Amino acid sequence: MSAAQPFPAGTIDWSGENPGMYLKETPDGPFVSLVSFFRVVLSPHGRGHGLVLLEAPKAAESRPDALNVCVTDNEPLARYLMANFVCHFGAFRGQPAVAAVEYRRLDAVETEGDSRSRYQERVTGQGIEAVLTWDELGPPFMVDMPADRGATGAHRMFSLFVDCHRATAEINGRALKGRSQPRDFAGRTSTTAFLAFSETWLRV
Repeated sequence: MSAAQPFPAGTIDWSGENPGMYLKETPDGPFVSLVSFFRVVLSPHGRGHGLVLLEAPKAAESRPDALNVCVTDNEPLARYLMANFVCHFGAFRGQPAVAAVEYRRLDAVETEGDSRSRYQERVTGQGIEAVLTWDELGPPFMVDMPADRGATGAHRMFSLFVDCHRATAEINGRALKGRSQPRDFAGRTSTTAFLAFSETWLRV
């Protein structure tokens, strides 16, 4: 987009927030826990929340001790996000648990923190009590990811990101495995846990 064109062409598929925790035991190891939280303000299915939680990404099932679930207050929206976006995210792509997530009812979401040093989402729902904490936050930075370098290959993605150097998640009283690790993000040194606000996916 040139400076003379402030209104990029395309269709806005959804806009909102999408902080994540893609946790590993070591920087070069596999992902052992995956969390993607959605607070969507605009989409073809309206507004809604969704917590995608994969405690066992390699397992095509959900167990009491290792949940692979999507907890949501708008299931059509959640299924739309899973089918068209989450399955393309780098950490989720090819994980057996993505196709086998169990959809559960979300009852309440509470947000705490100020996004400058510490941020938290508390999610309660059907058989779920989750406390997600992003700590040791870095300075915010903007992302304008062109479609040919983006997750879906069909969307230009705009978002405000904040790196998180220490992420913790407690699910039904147990801590998720893994830690935030360094990662390369389009040539920038970043982290595998992050906040993502004002996120908009423009189909081009």
